[in-house]
Amino acid sequence: MPLESDVLVVGAGPAGLALACALHDAGFGVRVLERQAATALACPADDGREIALTHRSRRLLTQWGLWAQLPAAAIAPLARASVRSAGGRSVLPFEAAAQGHEALGWLVGNHHLRAAAWAGAQARGIEVLAGRSVSGVVRQAGRIGVVGPQGLAANARLLVAADSRFSELRRWVGIGARHCDFGRSALLVPVAHSLPHDACAQECFLAGHTLALLPMNGQRSSVVWTVANAALPRLLALDDEALGAEIERASEQRLGRIYPLGSRHTYPLVAVMADRFADDRVALVGDAAVGMHPVTAHGYNLGLYGIEALVSRLRREDPGAAGPLQAYAQAHRQTAWPLYTATNALVGFFTDDRPPVLALRRAVIDLARRLPPLRAAIAHRLTDAG
Repeated sequence: MPLESDVLVVGAGPAGLALACALHDAGFGVRVLERQAATALACPADDGREIALTHRSRRLLTQWGLWAQLPAAAIAPLARASVRSAGGRSVLPFEAAAQGHEALGWLVGNHHLRAAAWAGAQARGIEVLAGRSVSGVVRQAGRIGVVGPQGLAANARLLVAADSRFSELRRWVGIGARHCDFGRSALLVPVAHSLPHDACAQECFLAGHTLALLPMNGQRSSVVWTVANAALPRLLALDDEALGAEIERASEQRLGRIYPLGSRHTYPLVAVMADRFADDRVALVGDAAVGMHPVTAHGYNLGLYGIEALVSRLRREDPGAAGPLQAYAQAHRQTAWPLYTATNALVGFFTDDRPPVLALRRAVIDLARRLPPLRAAIAHRLTDAG
């Protein structure tokens, strides 16, 4: 007999488990299905990704009891940020104090967010069917079920895809997606350095590559180096000393000597936007709905906003009812589409190294630096503190 529930979430990542916690708190019966083993979910490996959380995201994580599950030592406040472009002397600064905040946001390791979401689900007694894969979907009157290798595995009134930007479930339910492959990859390297970072996140748009220096607690940072795919093998072949020297040059020694620590991770940069966020008794959340380029640091934040939008609209008597799902899809697209298109346009503008474009982006940075209201508006968007 298949398992029955109000809502079945496929994907036990930080978005899927946060959704399960929010659904449970709203009174829905929820199960989660995940292909990874329970041991990997309970003790997630460090994947190198540091997530910048906005004020709104912190409020949501606090509301769902997940912020309290994060180790205090794993939360690094971002007091300021700066943006600069190749060949330009101007630096565009953003200060938390100037916006009346203690921080622009907070940097937390993705593995800590995963562990916190798992702990939240376990504390609520949410059943996670780990080590289960999905090979199809079956629709019945008023219900929808997923099929695994052994046949029908689970039924629900609402099925939610939270299984990454390359979602298999999205494909199984017949929802297409547009992909934007930037032809680049991100190399993530944790480093120590000889100069303090002063809790400042630095974004450096350089000729042929982009370097982000994200401040972690202590005199450490996470380096996110975005390069053309063809340039990645050379960097990966460098030993720690040579790689540190390369990062020092690219960062103009703003953090002094650089000492790589621990493992390196690489991720291809592909943005994804689903054609629609809901279908007959189906909803998409997290990266399954929209997977962002990391330059604006809004990927996971946008996923949390989508969770809030979905749960607030569902009806207890039938969480898979068409009206609320379409209301969610429309509301979330109104939030996601402008941010998605603006981010992709920003990436195109700041990675175009033709001389006229280089001159234009230097001028844009200089103009924004000289106009405090414009800088304040950008900072407000970054913090999402409204």
